[in-house]
Amino acid sequence: MTISPVIRLHPDDGVLIARASLPPGTLVADGVTTVERIPSGHKVAIKPIAVGEPIKRYGQIIGFATIPIAPGQHVHVQNCGMGDFAKDYAYCVDVKPTPNFDLPATFEGIRRSDGRVATRNYIGILTSVNCSAHVASLVADVFKKNPFTGDNPLAEFPNVDGVVALTHKTGCGMTQNEPLALLRRTLGGYARHVNFSHVIVLGLGCEVNQIGGLMEEQKLAGRLRAMDIQEVGGTRKTVEAGIAFVREALADSNKVKRESVPVSELTVALQCGGSDGYSGVSANPALGAASDLIVRHGGTVILSETPETYGAEHLLTRRAVSREVGEKLVDLMRWWDEYTTREGAEMNANPSPGNKAGGLTTILEKSLGAMAKAGTTNLVDVLRYAEPVTKRGFVFMDTPGYDPVAATGQVAGGANLVCFTTGRGSVFGCKPAPSIKLATNTPMYKRMEDDMDVNCGTILEGEETVEQCGQRIFELIVKTASGQPTKSESFDFGGAEFAPWVLGATM
Repeated sequence: MTISPVIRLHPDDGVLIARASLPPGTLVADGVTTVERIPSGHKVAIKPIAVGEPIKRYGQIIGFATIPIAPGQHVHVQNCGMGDFAKDYAYCVDVKPTPNFDLPATFEGIRRSDGRVATRNYIGILTSVNCSAHVASLVADVFKKNPFTGDNPLAEFPNVDGVVALTHKTGCGMTQNEPLALLRRTLGGYARHVNFSHVIVLGLGCEVNQIGGLMEEQKLAGRLRAMDIQEVGGTRKTVEAGIAFVREALADSNKVKRESVPVSELTVALQCGGSDGYSGVSANPALGAASDLIVRHGGTVILSETPETYGAEHLLTRRAVSREVGEKLVDLMRWWDEYTTREGAEMNANPSPGNKAGGLTTILEKSLGAMAKAGTTNLVDVLRYAEPVTKRGFVFMDTPGYDPVAATGQVAGGANLVCFTTGRGSVFGCKPAPSIKLATNTPMYKRMEDDMDVNCGTILEGEETVEQCGQRIFELIVKTASGQPTKSESFDFGGAEFAPWVLGATM
């Protein structure tokens, strides 16, 4: 079977996507040949586009011509820019029933005493402030597995996935209002996370984020052990006390057993990073197909990265189950407009240089591809950063576009598994939740096979459909939730990537 050198995503599109690097003279449409080299994953015009005329991909506006564009020309930052256009939010018009499957799928999960279900079983060490970060790491390092030598201090505790210190760079020198509340909400979400059997929080003692205030505000009394370095008597004594806590917890943590539970117990964070021109063609829509399967089995998916939904939000408001839910999403976009203006930035500062090298020109184009991860089901809720997810189905959480910060908020909200698409090749983990990596294209997958769990480049090559790849992703989600390690877990990723969103001035 001969495969076209380009991909057409919608009949209304004025551009096509190159499957591979196209030399000048390549036939891409009836009567249209390339007049210059088109890099892999980039766009080629198939009709004349006048200055100021909208440029469409996915049947949606991704930018406007800044100079005249002829058929066969490369369409990118040199001739395509941002512009204002009216968006029809059409609240709720695309809401449709989402019937659950008659026989819900199951996975082998860990049922906690409060009824919640975990996909992993960690002991966590949280920090109230950066000043206690090193001490927390010293405690965790005593129990650290070495992914290269195979040395494992936890060999006697096979049901414990690890001891992880989640440290951060803030907790003091901050205003005691929204920034502090956001940090505490994040730490509270991790302290309660179902994938932790036991948690200790270490502080210095004089920080703004006092442990007592954290525990009171987040209602954590009885949920975790707390220690202040100053009160305990310094570094050595605190490390010794922390090690003693972990050793005491290990035997109890190891008692867990996996049992068959419904997929409705899964809450999956949807992430993308290092995106390219294929992200919205292969990995993101395939993850969207898997997301639809999760929701139809009664589970939950969380789409985030608000700046990377900017310009495409009108397609999500149409799927909102109520006008109130849709307006929450629109209000987030207004907040980000004001936030970037206040900070002297602009929304189109995203895409990153790597995104642009991969073929993404504007944030509008990136957003349209990114939102494909959420599939087609109804939008049931819109949440602030790190708020607990309480509704099943497709929900949206406000986060920055920066992957570690976004995923940290999603896991704080309750995600017990992460799916992360990438075109350029991001390496990432997000303890205590396992992270599945999805490659958008085969060359990168082969180059970074030690880090990638799924190759979605098969879609570009015509080997499988989006739906077939989505089914394959869903099946891997079930296996991973049941305990099968991911590639990032094999390298022990996921501790250093903990990154709460930092708002406000550093004082």
